[in-house]
Amino acid sequence: MNPPLSSQQVSDITAQYTYGTWRFQKGWKPLHIVDAEGCFFVDAGGKKYLDFSSQLMCVTLGHKNQAVIKAIQDQAAQLAYVAPGFATTVRAELSKLLLEVLPTGLEKFFFTTSGTEANEAAFKIARMVTGKTKIISRYRSYHGATMGSIAATGDPRRWAMEPAGKIPGVIFAPEVNCYRCPLHHHYPECEIACVEYIDHMIRNEGDVAAVIVEPVVGTNGVLVPPKEYMPRLRTICDAHNVLLIADEVMSGWGRTGEWFAVDHWDVKPDILVTAKGITNASIPLGLCATTTKVASYFDDHFFSHGHTYEAHPLTLAPAIAAINELQRMNLVDRSVTMGEYLGKKLADLKPKHPSIGDVRGLGLFWAVDLVRNRNTRQPFNTMPDKVSGKQLLVDRVAAEMMKNGVFVQAWLSHFVIAPPLIITQEEIDLGVKALDDALTIADHEVEL
Repeated sequence: MNPPLSSQQVSDITAQYTYGTWRFQKGWKPLHIVDAEGCFFVDAGGKKYLDFSSQLMCVTLGHKNQAVIKAIQDQAAQLAYVAPGFATTVRAELSKLLLEVLPTGLEKFFFTTSGTEANEAAFKIARMVTGKTKIISRYRSYHGATMGSIAATGDPRRWAMEPAGKIPGVIFAPEVNCYRCPLHHHYPECEIACVEYIDHMIRNEGDVAAVIVEPVVGTNGVLVPPKEYMPRLRTICDAHNVLLIADEVMSGWGRTGEWFAVDHWDVKPDILVTAKGITNASIPLGLCATTTKVASYFDDHFFSHGHTYEAHPLTLAPAIAAINELQRMNLVDRSVTMGEYLGKKLADLKPKHPSIGDVRGLGLFWAVDLVRNRNTRQPFNTMPDKVSGKQLLVDRVAAEMMKNGVFVQAWLSHFVIAPPLIITQEEIDLGVKALDDALTIADHEVEL
């Protein structure tokens, strides 16, 4: 028997033989994590870290939720796998439960093993149902890593895949970003020009099958739209017989203070895709949910999509447990109350730190946007810096927070702060204190 690997060996082997995602491989030294519970995870040396971003904004219930663990164990013992052409009890039970929590009208489901696969399914369904080809996405968006979903991604992770990554038929609209409006307008005088431009695109492009949006943009800045945006987009899509796809991979499952972000504006999408928190990230599961109207097309037309792991029983069981836990602990409402507390604590940092340009969010989904100059709103780093390998200032701040026992996701020039919905006020205080202390690094770089 081989001796157990040392922590250093685990890190070295990981870096040598496996890929680190979205990064240069040289110099990657991944931290060896051995345990996690509640809002904390633990490295091999025994050091605890507050998980201030729920890893990749996905561990909604916190780590080691016992109900989710038991659901996986029980399903594995009963029926670990059967082909998707068969019915299973867990598939029927989850489908019934989804009808309780999804926006009204979404009543036909295709289960995948990731959010990117759910988006692939949404694109295929939209093109089959409408007979049209073009998909309108937005800049400052992320919809996944496979070829169809990366083609619909507006951020720089798409660039390396072009021209192949830019699948014909995907076109980009301006994002909704009232802090740095891409059209150089000001809300509310703008009359929501960014959404009206999508109407202009549909009228002039023709052959548009669907518009896909993150109702609250995730990694690219937690961009919360004005209250008029999503209802107006729904009206535009209806006027042109274009399907509206809501990508709620990150913003779903109570993250924003509603079951799904579209619920804030009572907007009913034609297709909703989600993943991450659907199983508390314990097992990979994605969902593509469509309306009955969309689904009825396939009563008399061939549904040309599928894969081996669709509706995999082992992935469905923890989703049932996760939804039940969200309901049992009333975590959607808790996201509102704790989100208000977190938002105020983050806003209180702004007068202290000239490097903070904007604080924005909804529920327990927040961004702290750093700027070199508040007057010009110039960020410290931009997209070219990320893909060129230049060290980003937010990464330096995040590294300092890790030294102090708090993990946070950093992207370009902002932080995505999205802790588990079970987080306490004391734990929020711990995270905000670490950010407060580390922001002195950014303050020294400000141009006054």
